Amino acid sequence: MKRRESLRNLLGLVAGSPLLMGQVPDELTGPINVHEFEEVARRKMHKLAYDFIAGGVEDELTLRANRAAYERVFLLPRVMVDTTNVSLETELLGLKLDSPILIAPTGGKNLVMPNADATVAAAALASKTLICSATGVEKILAGGAPLLWWSNTIGNAAKAQAKNYARRVQDGGGKGIVVTVDNAYQSNRDRNNRNRFDYGYMQTGIPKEGEAVRKPISPATPAMWQPHTPSMTWEYLSWLKEGCSLPIVAKGIVHPDDAALAVKSGADAIVVSNHGGRQLDGVIGTLDALPDCVAAVGGKIPVLMDGGLRRGTDILKAMALGASAVLVGRAPLWGLGAFGQPGVERVLWMLNAELKLAMALAGMRRTSEIGRGLVKRIPA
Repeated sequence: MKRRESLRNLLGLVAGSPLLMGQVPDELTGPINVHEFEEVARRKMHKLAYDFIAGGVEDELTLRANRAAYERVFLLPRVMVDTTNVSLETELLGLKLDSPILIAPTGGKNLVMPNADATVAAAALASKTLICSATGVEKILAGGAPLLWWSNTIGNAAKAQAKNYARRVQDGGGKGIVVTVDNAYQSNRDRNNRNRFDYGYMQTGIPKEGEAVRKPISPATPAMWQPHTPSMTWEYLSWLKEGCSLPIVAKGIVHPDDAALAVKSGADAIVVSNHGGRQLDGVIGTLDALPDCVAAVGGKIPVLMDGGLRRGTDILKAMALGASAVLVGRAPLWGLGAFGQPGVERVLWMLNAELKLAMALAGMRRTSEIGRGLVKRIPA
């Protein structure tokens, strides 16, 4: 009995939670990790939807590099440390968070199910997890629920629009703004082109059964020279700051010079990110890029990271290399595709549980104790 209570304390299970062991619906207990949630989602989802979320760019070199990077970083755990109590609590840009795991901004959720943005936001609220999203949060915030929300944008080149957008986010209850800075043009994604993917599906959802898949003139046409924000520069951050008092986070940085420029341009934090391997193929894996970006920032602002995170140990490695927090994108979507909102909640619970156990086994009682001495990089 004491051992069971000790395990519950370690994993942070709260009495009354629907995700308590023994109260989880049977179907949710089938997958035992994020990889297995992906397999369940793959079987349930339309091929167009699965390939859109799972796929990368062209030869998917960067997609694989994101995962491979974790295999070259090994943990050096400390022992004989009292880890009876382990806390994931994290302070970030004025917020006190229960965990350093955030939900990344991801497009195309409606490919999985209708109103998916709102469903993921509801899961974030239930899990007390900060979510980065452009849509789906309005009803929750209007009802006065304590949703932790950062809005996200790919930006625009108009100063007045930027200021108005920032003001609306602040007035709407946002706690920050994430600017995706690596999205100047639509990328060339072979899986989408092969499936004759139409980007209109991102709003309308996948074709219904018996409905013909739309056929563009050429399979690659949607990805060829389609501009998003090609003229956006660092000045955009200052425009946002003129419209609100919220922290501004620049997401999509892998070059240390850009990390330094982000600080100089007024960013309150950066996210080391290569767009999940979905923007420019051949880009360095984010875990490999992280240490140099952390060094370039010099402790002046927090550095976050996304890309390839599938395990609690992945998160521990990222934090040991300097990430103040991490963003997970595909993992919650595999939960969504597998079981809807309960699946998203289960995936978030699982990652938090894995991280907490990994910290305990590594001799780390608080996230603030995680440091560079915990890891060693081994050349491939």
